[in-house]
Amino acid sequence: MSLAAVPQATPSSTLDSVVQRVKEGSRAWVKLGLRERIALLETLRRAFATVAEPSVRAACEAKGIDPDSPLAGEEWLGGPLVVLRNMRLLVDALKDIEKHGAPYIPASHLRTLEDGRLAARIYPKDALDGMLLPRNVGEVYFLPGVTASNLREHQASFYRKPHGGKVCAVLGGGNVNSIPPADCLYKLFVEGTACVLKMNPVNAYLGPFLEQAFAPLAKHNVFAVVYGGTEEGSALVNHPAVDEVHVTGSDRTHDALVWGPPGPESEARRARNAPLMTKPFSSELGNISPVVVVPGPYSEGELRYQTDNIAGMVANNASFNCNSAKLLVQPKEWARRSQVMDGVQAGLGKAAVRRAYYPGAEQRWKQFTDGRARLRLVGNANSGELPYALLPDVDPSEAQDRVFRQEPWCTVLSETGLPGSDDPVAFLDRVVPFLNEKVWGTLNATLIVHPKSLKDPAVHAAVERAIRELRYGTVAVNTWPAAGYALVSLPWGGHPSSSAQDIQSGLGWVHNTFMLEDIEKAVIRAPLTNLPAPPWVPGHRGMRDLARKLVEFELGPSWLKVPGIATAALRR
Repeated sequence: MSLAAVPQATPSSTLDSVVQRVKEGSRAWVKLGLRERIALLETLRRAFATVAEPSVRAACEAKGIDPDSPLAGEEWLGGPLVVLRNMRLLVDALKDIEKHGAPYIPASHLRTLEDGRLAARIYPKDALDGMLLPRNVGEVYFLPGVTASNLREHQASFYRKPHGGKVCAVLGGGNVNSIPPADCLYKLFVEGTACVLKMNPVNAYLGPFLEQAFAPLAKHNVFAVVYGGTEEGSALVNHPAVDEVHVTGSDRTHDALVWGPPGPESEARRARNAPLMTKPFSSELGNISPVVVVPGPYSEGELRYQTDNIAGMVANNASFNCNSAKLLVQPKEWARRSQVMDGVQAGLGKAAVRRAYYPGAEQRWKQFTDGRARLRLVGNANSGELPYALLPDVDPSEAQDRVFRQEPWCTVLSETGLPGSDDPVAFLDRVVPFLNEKVWGTLNATLIVHPKSLKDPAVHAAVERAIRELRYGTVAVNTWPAAGYALVSLPWGGHPSSSAQDIQSGLGWVHNTFMLEDIEKAVIRAPLTNLPAPPWVPGHRGMRDLARKLVEFELGPSWLKVPGIATAALRR
């Protein structure tokens, strides 16, 4: 499909009839049995597989990527892989509900945290599932009150106490093509809510592919796609037949819908907690994603592995990810601090300079880079592209510096040094309040920690305390939090400490195929180094082949497919 065929904005009369039709369908949807839902998901998997390649090619065209190059693997990984995995895991979850009453988590996967709360290991589910991210472990930390004995009471509540039928207006994310379908799958199959999806203008080209793949849902009148900009989005969310709203975008979009256009009136409403919109509202709104390097006895190879890892967190998708690394935090007097910055710069030098396809990127880039004395630029940018910009040694005491208060949403990585040198415990004690109180966002954070450091009980305790106390929806150790996004079984969203008046990275969860409730955060841990290296590291020659093989694996998991996956993964 050519980008010239992007659909036009949906007229208001059509929008109204679409919402009314989905509202009617929602009442029958809640009565659909588990067997019918499972069969429907299997049909959706087959249908989505048919649009996988053409949708990836459309995305590559929009983002300036050669669809036959290794870099096209980004679009396979961030689009079809996530969606097909989501569907497969939802099938597994519904089969578990048939058999056990809830998605099954073995008792051996549960543990009690040091503060008495429950944690559940949900990745890997089994040895074959663990092939997606070898040697990674994903857990969910629950809010107080959830226990091993009552966990099932905090799962899949729709399937225990179905509502009478609801419609959710979903304002889709424009940057990663799995976001709109995955958000709708969560609403439809976890919460039992029918969806009207408004495509973001940035990736509206994806809409017709979703309409084709999700046609079986449209036949049930529980899914529809509409198009347009701010005007159409406002009309949709405010439609009287829409019961709730889910937004992937910016906090400004959330605030405009909930409190009104920026200005004294909206601030007054916010101050007295009198929102214009009172419908239930869930959202995922971005983040200044910090990467914390905890001092330790890193070898040259270990440090190079992790600086390439960080560079990949910046470069992926031209840095238009809510989980792109945006702030590097190190001990100010640590002897390896400059080596880390040099390593990230070298890693970015292996990355392609990318088209700045998201509107406003050049302006934001200039806002962050103008006047920076120590600015480092990486890559030769042509018209329409942006080089990578490193902003080292930003003063952490300058609390209003935009690097701490505003998500760049472009190819910028800032770095700051907190007081300290090589004492991990003292450093972490400074990091947690700094990130929680000074740095905007609650979506995800990364800690890089050497395993030898963890053998010291005091350091181990400090790291575990930091993981518990950091107010982020996902905390990753030695890996990119996007791994948690891609796994789909882990819940994805902002930390529940946010509120409508201070929304930060949003409220509510998506993905979450174990249908868990009363969640505090997800935690994903990886080795300091791993073989194979993750596919997002710059210059990965096998990324496209690996991504396509992983898509084939999700369509029919088998040990017979693992050797081919491993071969592609090792093509650095």
